[in-house]
Amino acid sequence: MQEILTLTIPFIGTSLGAAMVFFMKKEMNESVKKLLLGFAAGVMIAASVWSLLIPSIELTESQGGVAWIPALVGFLLGVGFLLLLDSLIPHLHMDSEKPEGVPTKLSKTAMLVLAVTLHNFPEGMAVGVAFAGATMGNESITMMSAFVLALGIALQNFPEGAIISMPLRNEGASKKKAFLYGVGSGVVEPVGAVITILMAKQVLPILPYFLSFAAGAMIYVVIEELIPESQAGEHSNIGTIGAAAGFALMMVLDVALG
Repeated sequence: MQEILTLTIPFIGTSLGAAMVFFMKKEMNESVKKLLLGFAAGVMIAASVWSLLIPSIELTESQGGVAWIPALVGFLLGVGFLLLLDSLIPHLHMDSEKPEGVPTKLSKTAMLVLAVTLHNFPEGMAVGVAFAGATMGNESITMMSAFVLALGIALQNFPEGAIISMPLRNEGASKKKAFLYGVGSGVVEPVGAVITILMAKQVLPILPYFLSFAAGAMIYVVIEELIPESQAGEHSNIGTIGAAAGFALMMVLDVALG
């Protein structure tokens, strides 16, 4: 039961955030949006370091390898993988009118959802690889640390769920449809987690590469999407404050509970 909960916590966070469309009548305040985007960025940066890169280094050392090689190689591969997906999958970032990826006739709503789905995939991978490491009995990764990572991602998924469902509602979608789109964008997380678990368990010696790969993918999302969106327009310091708060919270959770 605990295992299922750990894998689905990020998805639950996204779904609860998307449900805000039933309770909020107006578009989300721009300052609040910046704060939440910054918070999400801070959480993901801290999770990438404490929950993924450091365990990757420690696990390599315990295996007698050169500690920095899997961390570096996996990290760069993760960045490259998301860069490739970003270039191929048609999607539209929030507050943007120009789609990215290959040309398509998909609707604006569909491309907005694809952007968030693309963003959520590495988060599912991160939880999956941490869970895989914990179930293999590695001292560097405990089940509690995997749970803390899932909880941290869920915390930053909550505002993201609202940030995707609220604009869709204002675009003319019904509350139910906007909610379902928001929920749908998070389905990829447990799916990505399960796929990563199955792959990682088959190749234990390269588990450190999987950990750093997930970190690289998450950092790509932070730099490509979250930070620019939290810093756009006036009062960019609000996004910075949110990032600091998210980083501090995730760091404390990981060190104190992980």
